Amino acid sequence: MPTRLTTLLRVLVPAVAIASALMAGGCASSQTTQTDRSQQTIQIGPQGASYPFVVFANHDLQAPEAGIEQAVVILHGVKRNADTYFATGRKLLKLAQLQNPQTLLLAPNFLTEADHRANNKLPLWRKDNWMQGEPSGFGLGGVSSFQALDDVVRYLADRERFPALKRITLIGHSAGAQLMQRYAVLNPQDESLRQSGIAIRYVISSPSTYVYFDANRPHSQGFAPVVTIMCPSYNRYRYGIDAAPAYLQVQNLNAEQLFRRYAGRDVTYLVGSKDNDPANRILDKSCGARMQGASRVERQINYLAYERFLGQTWNIAVHHPQFQVPGIGHSANGLYTSPLTAERLFPAR
Repeated sequence: MPTRLTTLLRVLVPAVAIASALMAGGCASSQTTQTDRSQQTIQIGPQGASYPFVVFANHDLQAPEAGIEQAVVILHGVKRNADTYFATGRKLLKLAQLQNPQTLLLAPNFLTEADHRANNKLPLWRKDNWMQGEPSGFGLGGVSSFQALDDVVRYLADRERFPALKRITLIGHSAGAQLMQRYAVLNPQDESLRQSGIAIRYVISSPSTYVYFDANRPHSQGFAPVVTIMCPSYNRYRYGIDAAPAYLQVQNLNAEQLFRRYAGRDVTYLVGSKDNDPANRILDKSCGARMQGASRVERQINYLAYERFLGQTWNIAVHHPQFQVPGIGHSANGLYTSPLTAERLFPAR
């Protein structure tokens, strides 16, 4: 009997193990397939000089729906976790009742050499340099993150690819919002897109800092230039437009012209009401950053007041909506799964 039992176990145990492995493998394969469907590599950039770029999307971009009318682009934070932000974007679209074939969700991935999705054919950045608009330094070098955003927008605006597109919403959070805020100010293609019939909007949530147009900074009496020898570079880019990147310099705009153009753009600011910790681990605490305020909440409120100050100084109409999401700290998921955010960004039609 023991011999028969031993023999039976020798047959059954491997069989059960194989069956379990197959079942687990089937589940893992299904999950991988789902991930693979959203993670895609697209070719962006001008004809003859295009380059690959990793994105996550809710449509097959090799054969996109001809009826796509709206693109929502969401930028990750310092962790470069575009897949997580893509999942957050899906929750936002669900709340906004935009889970339909006419809406494309796209999450670009700015990568470094250390990232597992990286390869030498892609533009790769040094650590967090991408969030300042700097050029890629590894892989395909010389592609600024501003250029990459330009190329993503042009990819979407291509009428042969998306003939029905009417609106592009560009969302950035945290480090992604630092890039997006500067892109909203500096990019030269907004007006031409609108002339072609595509509305473009920028949504900027909880960046550490903002780009100022002149030497004025907030103080107890309003705004005034800072007199200091302790922080002589406080108005250098990325905190101001002194020593601006070539992306702006080639446009030959002075500060007033730049602000006038920006004032006419569709920009919305938001921040969690509890994102008010001056000691937050990933908050920029440089002297140039501290001159903008103590916390992300304070810096955003100050920046909107600064816009009004410049509008009065230069007689330029400006109104960029701003709102706080109650009870939320520094969390993209918290902000973008809030019904308030969904309603403010995509009001029911």
